[in-house]
Amino acid sequence: MHIKKLVSGLIVLSVVGLLIYLGLHVNISSASKANSVAIIKSAGMTCSSCSNRISRALGGVKGVAVTEVDVEGGVVIVGYDRESVQPENLAHRISGAGYASNLDRVLTPEQFRRITGRDINARAVQASGCCGIKNGGCNSKNETKARRL
Repeated sequence: MHIKKLVSGLIVLSVVGLLIYLGLHVNISSASKANSVAIIKSAGMTCSSCSNRISRALGGVKGVAVTEVDVEGGVVIVGYDRESVQPENLAHRISGAGYASNLDRVLTPEQFRRITGRDINARAVQASGCCGIKNGGCNSKNETKARRL
């Protein structure tokens, strides 16, 4: 009987410890909503590894809510909190990751939605399509509109 209680206690402590560990290491900024959208032109991207490298470079920045990389179009779209980070700093981080970048323009989420037909705060688009875009990726109608920005 004591062994069952001991094992149960150890399991509970392990789960609590794991939850605390994960809670301390979760990127809080990913839960934030974007109130600005930076369109950054970037050169030198050739494949999905480039996209991943840029996403990692921006992923740790406080205030970055979402990052979309269009390798073919040479565009990085970043949804961010304008109170936490300046768009020029985002372009600088991408340049620091090895891709020459400059800020093309800053949009409100409403302007971005009007141009592309997509909500920058909709995180469901993150994992499908060649650029993380649901329903078509780089060659979709909405992604083509985003590239024309």
